[in-house]
Amino acid sequence: MGIEQRTLTVPALVVMIIAASAPLTVVAGGVSTNFAVTGLLGVPLSFVVLGAILLVFAIGYTAMSRHVSNAGAFYAYIAQGLGKPAGVGAAMVAVVSYNLMQIGIYGLFGFAAASFVNAVLGTAIPWWVCALVAWALVAMLGVNRVDFSAKVLGIVVGLEFLVVIIFDVVAVAQSPQGVSSTGFATGDLFMPGIGAVLAFSIAAFMGFESGTIYNQEVKDPKRTAQLATIIAVSIIACFYALSSWAVLVALGPDQVVGASQEHGPDLIFVFLASHAPGWFIDLANLLFITSLFAALLAFHNVVARYFYAMGRGGALPRVLARTSARTQAPLAGSLAQSVLALLVIAVFAVISTGKDPMFIVLTMFTWMTNSGAYGLVLLMALTSFAVVGYFARRRIEASLLTRVIAPIAAGIALSYVFTQIVVNFDVLIGMEEAGPLQYVLQAVVLLPGVLGFLIALIARRSRQDQHDPARDEVPAHRG
Repeated sequence: MGIEQRTLTVPALVVMIIAASAPLTVVAGGVSTNFAVTGLLGVPLSFVVLGAILLVFAIGYTAMSRHVSNAGAFYAYIAQGLGKPAGVGAAMVAVVSYNLMQIGIYGLFGFAAASFVNAVLGTAIPWWVCALVAWALVAMLGVNRVDFSAKVLGIVVGLEFLVVIIFDVVAVAQSPQGVSSTGFATGDLFMPGIGAVLAFSIAAFMGFESGTIYNQEVKDPKRTAQLATIIAVSIIACFYALSSWAVLVALGPDQVVGASQEHGPDLIFVFLASHAPGWFIDLANLLFITSLFAALLAFHNVVARYFYAMGRGGALPRVLARTSARTQAPLAGSLAQSVLALLVIAVFAVISTGKDPMFIVLTMFTWMTNSGAYGLVLLMALTSFAVVGYFARRRIEASLLTRVIAPIAAGIALSYVFTQIVVNFDVLIGMEEAGPLQYVLQAVVLLPGVLGFLIALIARRSRQDQHDPARDEVPAHRG
């Protein structure tokens, strides 16, 4: 039984895409970390540059989605464009990367929620208790219809935007060193250290590609995913660029790096504490927590559909393709993701006992989410080149821009960003100098892909390849 329930509209899909990027989390945590670590003022411009790259990527990516409708978009596209062995390898990288992104967020959620509850109630609840509450809610919502999740996420995302917009307005109104174009000047970004800035900023967009994953559940598969992806990327890029510039203006160009290093993710809350009533600060902190929950739910839905697609194609056990008789949601995939998350939470609950509360943020959250972003950027680069291969092999009417120019340009640009992530990986995971950990984490992402590729290649050569990673509810391509 498939998961085709044509209920998602363009606005609903836009909300789900944006929810995965966790707007308040990015502005509060990602932007301040970027300023603190890189020391460059060009963070606002980096969002504009990356937004442009991803919009170019979306041209070929969403065009291919019209012909390849699959709940495991990246790996199905790579299979169609670069061959089945490459598709199987991509499948393994994708499922590991998305799981790392989703499960890692439980660490930050548990820390933030426990800190908030303990401060308000005077308790000493450990992080993992709050993480388990979120886990139970995500597990329950994950087996329901996806449009129900979209409604929950819509409320959360709307409130997140409201809080950040209020911060932006207050920041510009205060502006101790005046309002200027600092942050958007090319000299603020294009200088030594640009690679690290781009490596941090690209993580803020992770989840934007999930629009095509829901192509079997949208009302109009020919236009919904494409339109939603373009709208979401445009909103994310503009919103993050404006808000990171507001952070810079709020503290002043001369002070923003030092203040970011001092306060970290608390920077915007510290600023608001001096210019807003206490109840608003509590609300902002609460919405920071719900922002993380929204990202947990959005990525859970993505992982569940990847498991479903890989079960359908045979890349993973076919039991993962089972869906709910009541909601048609990918039941087995959702449960599998929940079980994995529970196991990891349990492991970190044990090893974090007796350690500083920040330990879970610096390990579980930082290590896992940045490793996940590492894998997803690699998949985006490969998918760009796969688009070229797909259209070259089939007589499908499409413009030269769609078939060749846009995907090649995006592939080259994303390959550069991926290279910068590799070069700066020790910084991304919070290491003071290069060490074995960075290579272990990269291997966790890449090794399953290499093994999947080799096994599929050997199977094909021995004429024993029985599965098609690109198979799904609709024909793989339509000319």
